[in-house]
Amino acid sequence: MKRRLPSVAKYTVLAVCAILTLGPVWWTFTTSLRPASESFSLPPSFFPLSPDFSSYAAVFEQIKVPLLVLNSALVTGIVAVGQMVTAAMAGYVFARMSFRGKNAPFAIVLATMIVPVQVTIVPVFMIIRGMGLSDTLLALILPAIPTAFGTFLMRQYFLGLPLELGEAASIDGASPWRTFFSIYAPLAFPGMAIVGVLAFNFHWNEFFRPLIFMISEQNYTLPLGLVTLQGNLGTGSISIVLAGVILSMLPAVVVFLFGQRSLREGLTAGSSK
Repeated sequence: MKRRLPSVAKYTVLAVCAILTLGPVWWTFTTSLRPASESFSLPPSFFPLSPDFSSYAAVFEQIKVPLLVLNSALVTGIVAVGQMVTAAMAGYVFARMSFRGKNAPFAIVLATMIVPVQVTIVPVFMIIRGMGLSDTLLALILPAIPTAFGTFLMRQYFLGLPLELGEAASIDGASPWRTFFSIYAPLAFPGMAIVGVLAFNFHWNEFFRPLIFMISEQNYTLPLGLVTLQGNLGTGSISIVLAGVILSMLPAVVVFLFGQRSLREGLTAGSSK
């Protein structure tokens, strides 16, 4: 009986946390199935009496969903792959290669993590405009490929891998590049998957930088397109807006479902060492 009490308490806490986490998502979904006049009824209703999916059809009528999804997919996909590659290479250099003054640039990389994007947005915008990339998807892709957090994460991941593997490869005559690509990179894929999933989730939902850099509607990403559903001075239907939010969540959920195994392996890789 004494053993059951901690288990009951544990599952109770987990159930409460799950309700608090998924409650807003469920309310968003159910509200997208109700008329706008019933969206903010008190007490709030979590179950629509007569579900109506017309709001989802209205989303496709009011905004160019395929174009917005394509733009967001291009940006987030290239950024995610770019961060995986650059973070793995930089993390390997800081973890396994010895050179004078290595700690100083790594400290600078870590220091950039505390600088908010709002501080650097003006100089980045000036550089982008000087390169002639204003109002292009490259303006969102190029500045986002370097990642300080990903570099730190991959450095810690490489430090947890056996050093003897690299030493054995060096004895066999392998160059540092060959050692990285043939030995360490395959072993570090779970860590790279973490970087990729986090990058995809962040940049798929990113709103601030596209708002600053994008002018033409054909270059809008999905978050910018969803804002237009609000209408002038917020006069749009809340049901249609939340229907667009639900649709925008689906790709991120699919990416997580396919990447959760690698994500879980990467997060727990160091627990058994």
